[in-house]
Amino acid sequence: MKKIVTVLTAFALCFCVAGNLQAAYSNQNEKNMEQKQQLTETWDKTFAQSNKVEHTKITFHNRYGITLVADMYKPKNSNGKLPAIAVSGPFGAVKEQSSGLYAQTLAERGFLTIAFDPSFTGESSGEPRYVASPDINTEDFCAAVDYLSTRDDVDAERIGILGICGWGGMALNAAAIDTRIKATVTSTMYDMSRVNANGYFDSMDSDARYELRKQLNAQRTEDYRNGTYKRAGGVVDPLPEDAPQFVKDYYGYYKTKRGYHVRSLNSNDGWNVTSSLSFINMPILTYSNEIRSAVLMIHGEKAHSRYFSEDAFKKLTGDNKELLIIPGANHVDLYDNLEVIPFDKIEKFFRDNLK
Repeated sequence: MKKIVTVLTAFALCFCVAGNLQAAYSNQNEKNMEQKQQLTETWDKTFAQSNKVEHTKITFHNRYGITLVADMYKPKNSNGKLPAIAVSGPFGAVKEQSSGLYAQTLAERGFLTIAFDPSFTGESSGEPRYVASPDINTEDFCAAVDYLSTRDDVDAERIGILGICGWGGMALNAAAIDTRIKATVTSTMYDMSRVNANGYFDSMDSDARYELRKQLNAQRTEDYRNGTYKRAGGVVDPLPEDAPQFVKDYYGYYKTKRGYHVRSLNSNDGWNVTSSLSFINMPILTYSNEIRSAVLMIHGEKAHSRYFSEDAFKKLTGDNKELLIIPGANHVDLYDNLEVIPFDKIEKFFRDNLK
């Protein structure tokens, strides 16, 4: 009997050691998943720093092994587990611009928030640089939920997301696949699949789309031959006198002191030319009608992009969906105009649905 006990004790010790080794390996493996990124420690946002929140830089990884960098904003003197919100966008912007402003403002209102740079952009990793993906960039939101769900100061049952401009469409796509997301807000949303495949106001037919595919695939050959990726250019500069009003609005944000940032694609040389290829062929909102969690869609009355939100909203089902049109607002007003962005409404929506 004594021999049996001795053997069992030895077995138990081996099991514990193995378990500890497994845990250590798992922790190390998780650390190895995240690449070391060069993080800017100074405050380099396009908006003033709030004295009501704590700001720190954090990293997390998505399931493709890309390390994402985010600014985390947490209410000062907060205790216990908080509701949390992950924010990203606009398309071609960085976290130091609009998404950071949204995140900081919501943190002032009691939420733990992160504003992250999507894969391949800003301070986040991913090669080649400056490319977008309907799949990977949707995954970026889900990866943010992974990170928030495992923080000790976050209530994993009260996590929401907020997407601005093109990342509004990604947020809806994430809400369609990720049941951990309890509430989603889109602001001045773009459907990037639709605009790339059909042009503005669905002006492209199949012939025009074929010609576009020919041009983009020819560029692929050139990129491969040259060993570099041609950039599409950011917001046009200098601004032509006959530019459409919405282009003037973009210029007024991305190319002026108001919103310019050195890492912003729209402020500088833009995306890779071939970035739009995957969006042409892969609609991101195919299953948005199956979103069961709450959704609030916000758009400006005068925005050229308003039809994206209106049509996407028509596809949503259930009585926990809402479309809010802001009188007189254009597309870019919802980037940073604190007189226009309905933060009271956004706060109430998240409080009502993250409980």
